[in-house]
Amino acid sequence: MISGGFSSAYRDVLPEFERSTGITVTTLSGASQGKGPETIAAQLARGVAVDVVILSREGLSELMAKKRIAAGTGTDLATAAIGVAVRAGAKKPPIGTVDAFRQALLRAKLIAVPASTSGIFLMEEVFPKLGIADRIRTRVMARGTQSAALVASGEADMAIQPVSELLREQGLDYVGEIPAELQLIQMFAAAAVAGSKELDSAKRLIAFLTSSHAAAAIRRNGMEPAA
Repeated sequence: MISGGFSSAYRDVLPEFERSTGITVTTLSGASQGKGPETIAAQLARGVAVDVVILSREGLSELMAKKRIAAGTGTDLATAAIGVAVRAGAKKPPIGTVDAFRQALLRAKLIAVPASTSGIFLMEEVFPKLGIADRIRTRVMARGTQSAALVASGEADMAIQPVSELLREQGLDYVGEIPAELQLIQMFAAAAVAGSKELDSAKRLIAFLTSSHAAAAIRRNGMEPAA
């Protein structure tokens, strides 16, 4: 089960893993953090059978605290910065400085963010820090694909979420990363789920995702391989 941030790179390399190992992988989807039935934690809690989870480090830490993860299997995969995208063909606002980004937010009629790690950070840290939390209109969507779709349809002016969730979304033009002073560099990680009956296969998939085979796909999708 995988969250949105690492999904593009994962789907690029999964066919090679399956060909080289003979292991067939069924992939489910869930949010790294947040509330509601779509989070990875909520799905595991209600008994969805999963062998590997791939999500933000923050979300993985929560699963570890709940004893949902097989000991010693947590592995960092890649980092992703938070970026901005607008509807394809729309004018790209300047966001290179804190003040420019602040003004772009104030001019937007609606800002779309995901309910997971990056959206929590934006809503609880960035917008209050900029002093505009009560002056901008935001819509928090359960998944990054949904917040991106809100912009692609023209309902929202900008999506703010991990760069890896924006670069290949249809109907969007990528603008750039938010200023460094406001940035959250998310680490995406993988781990085997406690009680998995496919622990060896789970470890093989995780090792593959940290190998040189995956590095090019990671960079191609706006991320950097974990050191």
